[in-house]
Amino acid sequence: MTALSDARLHLAKAREFFTAAELNLDLELYNAAASNAVISGINSKDAICLRLTGTTAKAENHSTAMAELRTAGGSGPHGATTKQLATVLGRLLKLKSKSHCQTIDVARADAAKAVEWAHKMLEGASEIVNE
Repeated sequence: MTALSDARLHLAKAREFFTAAELNLDLELYNAAASNAVISGINSKDAICLRLTGTTAKAENHSTAMAELRTAGGSGPHGATTKQLATVLGRLLKLKSKSHCQTIDVARADAAKAVEWAHKMLEGASEIVNE
């Protein structure tokens, strides 16, 4: 497998989890919607990093994931995009624990924002991977 083929596979997974996030939001399953949005965002990050750098880290450390994405575009044409998307990813990752394993439920408004952020991540990843 090449980095590009891996990037495309992560992009496909990001789309799948994004679709699940939208459906769960419509079904008022807010924890599931936010959780799926987070997973979509992480896969979008992986797709971007693989496309731009040929590699991606699989760390549980959220700041590492954000830093990896922030620097993936370097000073090239995708530099500003990856910096903006790193901020979006950070917002998504703040909901990870709450949506996955805490006893506190994700509110409807937070789930809706998570789906919106995942959409931004997916759009950015699609543009970069498919250029």
